[in-house]
Formats: sequence, C-alpha cells, structure tokens
Amino acid sequence: MKLNVFNPGLEYEMGLGVNSTLDVRVAWQVALEPASTTPLEDYDFFPAITVQNRYYHNFNGRHRRGRSIYGNSGNYLAPSVALFSPGERVVQDQLVDGVHGYGGLVYGVQRSYNSGLSFSIDAGAGYYVGPFKGGVHPVVNLSLGWIISEKRWCVGR
Repeated sequence: MKLNVFNPGLEYEMGLGVNSTLDVRVAWQVALEPASTTPLEDYDFFPAITVQNRYYHNFNGRHRRGRSIYGNSGNYLAPSVALFSPGERVVQDQLVDGVHGYGGLVYGVQRSYNSGLSFSIDAGAGYYVGPFKGGVHPVVNLSLGWIISEKRWCVGR
C-alpha cells in the first residue's frame, strides 16, 4: 500500500507471480482532456481508478549487478486501464458529462527505498473512449509517495 502525493490517493500493488504484479491506484490524477479538439494541450484533474498488470523484466539483471529490487524496484511493461469520473464540465463551450477512460500499453520504471519513499513513471499509448469521439492518445502516469503498509516485499527473486 502506498500513499501518493503527486496524484493524491492510494495505490496497492500485489504479487501475481514471479515478476508480475497487479497495481491498482485510486487517486485524483492529472490527465489530458480527451473531449477537447486539442487534448494534448488541455489538462485537468480528475478522480480516477487505474489498473495495471505489471511485468518486471529486469529483476534478475538488477540483482546480479548488486542493485536493489526492494519494493519492486525495476522496469516493467504493463497493459493499463483507467476510468475517470470528472462529472459535468464545459469543454470548448460544449457540456460534457459522464465517465471516460482508456486502455493501452505502457513501459515504466519503479524505484523504492528503505525509507519507504517510492516513485514510478510510465508512458505509452491508449485508446480513449467516452462521451466524445474516441482516439489514440499518449498515456503518462507518475506516482510519488510513501509505502505505508508494513509489508515491503518484492515479487522478484
């Protein structure tokens, strides 16, 4: 369990198997406004749920080189799905209401430290759907916070 400060909320990562985790984040997230005609220029802060199935591909290499894999410190590839529930809003003089979301693929880096500090960043592309014309747009997730649970474990060997 991690308390995020950049996107205020909670994040929980649980092991699914060797080198694989399920990461669930419930937070207020900075996100592009996909209902805009220029979504890459319009950002807002939305309540969101993000789910990723992370596959950490470099635990063994990090361990061999003497680098830490504590708290799942490694690089990962993950299918990523997010649902945003911003409520009613006006975008370019149009009333937009309802949930929207994306499904896509991201590549990321996560590092955790003995102090409990943890950060991750991932980027990729996703197909956005909602009360607007769907399309493929960039996906970037940034998580900065502290591990607050007593269990600080890794799925890697």
